[in-house]
Amino acid sequence: MKRRNFLQGSAAAVAASGLASPAIAAQPQVLKYVPQANLSSIDPIWTTATVATLHGYMVYDTLYGIDDKLLPHPQMVAGHTISSDKLTWTLTLRDGLAFHDGAPVRSADCIASIERWGKRDGFGQYMMAITNEMKAVNDKTFTIRLKKPFALLPYSLGAEGCFIMPERVAKTDAFKQITDATGSGPFVFQPKEFVSGSQVIYTKNTKYVPRSGPASYWAGGKVAHFDRVEWKIITDPATSAAALQRGEVDWWENPIFDLLPTLEKAKDVTVEALDPLGALGIIAFNHEQAPFNSHAILRALLHAVDQKEYVQAVLGAQAGKFGKYPAGYFTIGSPYANTVGLEALSGPRNIDLAKKLIEQAGYKGEPVVLMSPSDQPQLQIMAQVTQDLYQKVGMKVQYQSMDWGTLVARRAEHKPASQGGWNSFCTTWGGLQVANPGGSYPLRGNGKGGWFGWPTNPDIEALRNQWFDAPDLAAQQKICEQIQARAFHDVPFIPVGQWVTPTAHRSNLTGFVKCGVMVFWNVKRV
Repeated sequence: MKRRNFLQGSAAAVAASGLASPAIAAQPQVLKYVPQANLSSIDPIWTTATVATLHGYMVYDTLYGIDDKLLPHPQMVAGHTISSDKLTWTLTLRDGLAFHDGAPVRSADCIASIERWGKRDGFGQYMMAITNEMKAVNDKTFTIRLKKPFALLPYSLGAEGCFIMPERVAKTDAFKQITDATGSGPFVFQPKEFVSGSQVIYTKNTKYVPRSGPASYWAGGKVAHFDRVEWKIITDPATSAAALQRGEVDWWENPIFDLLPTLEKAKDVTVEALDPLGALGIIAFNHEQAPFNSHAILRALLHAVDQKEYVQAVLGAQAGKFGKYPAGYFTIGSPYANTVGLEALSGPRNIDLAKKLIEQAGYKGEPVVLMSPSDQPQLQIMAQVTQDLYQKVGMKVQYQSMDWGTLVARRAEHKPASQGGWNSFCTTWGGLQVANPGGSYPLRGNGKGGWFGWPTNPDIEALRNQWFDAPDLAAQQKICEQIQARAFHDVPFIPVGQWVTPTAHRSNLTGFVKCGVMVFWNVKRV
């Protein structure tokens, strides 16, 4: 007898006997997910790694959230008032906010979290520079008193990962990693089940009170439908694809492009693009160490970089469908994208000229340590193309393969490459993050206070400050043209193309929120 028929017969017999059926506990709803990389840090303020940002939106909430039109809305705050001189903002928290340990979210927690975020984030650094004081009025209300008006304050707090932590955690030095992931968001991190390189476990925050209204990007109601979310760290794309097709996992964040045709034909698998802006691929440089401490050498490389080659290498046959180039220093599709100076990347490529200019700039044959993440296929392909590029222009390349977690840790080193430092690596930036000069980490020019590579460029910093104060979109766009012109002259990084990476999931999942990173609220099984 089949087990199902046996169980049905047993149930019928119990019903016929008049005996009460024993209560059967409902099975927990579990979502199994394959992230793009291992979670090597639980601190989304300390690192800009995308996987840490995904983790951040799992466990934390934000004071504001942006919608799919990139407009800010109250999230943890019930609302705010602004003084007549526009210098004092009064924010009031909504009811029902509590951390995972049961403690209520207080004004002191918010202030400490903003201060820590403000030491690392681009928008945050500017906001803190023009802030006179943040002060708690009571446990649910606090004020931010500014030196000058700042209309972008809600956007800053809602679009730039200003995650609210308990005060005791937020008091951690912003340049040191936290060890406690207590948040107030819709999911709870389970440290006892966390195995780096293997699995990350989250459970539903049953006490979370979602905001009313539909979810849109990072705003609106964040409703958790799964009791448990299991991140499975699988570094081999073929293994991930097979597990998804067999139903062993429910969702694979970043399938490689070569496997998309297979997944699109697979039974009960859906492939779709959830990120409306995609990502910008870049070559990052260590501006503190030779040879990339020379603007002339960096400008020479522009003649050799072929964005089409990068896009085709990463996307393969899908390049025409999901790739975009030429791409400048601002996301294609954002209101700040422009063509000023873009001929440096869109014109004819000239390897010989690049090689000649590099020699004239004084390249002395220094080894170039190029870090490549073995567990991130897109970035690994980009690094391989970059290795070939460096060799063609006469540079001595030391291609060093490592996992993404090791790369993330090593890129923070200021030591010379010969002593465990680095010279270059490739990465991608979410389209939202590099859509404007306020939030673009790699476009900063604030030296050691900036993103990894630490370029120093007072001109870009001055223009960025002007952008914050610009009276309207037209004025902001004009400033962005000036910033891009300066960037092509000093080359803080080199953009190598833009693309959208679709995600793949079991077809019985629905409710996905389209936004800059994968989020897990509203996703449910049907």
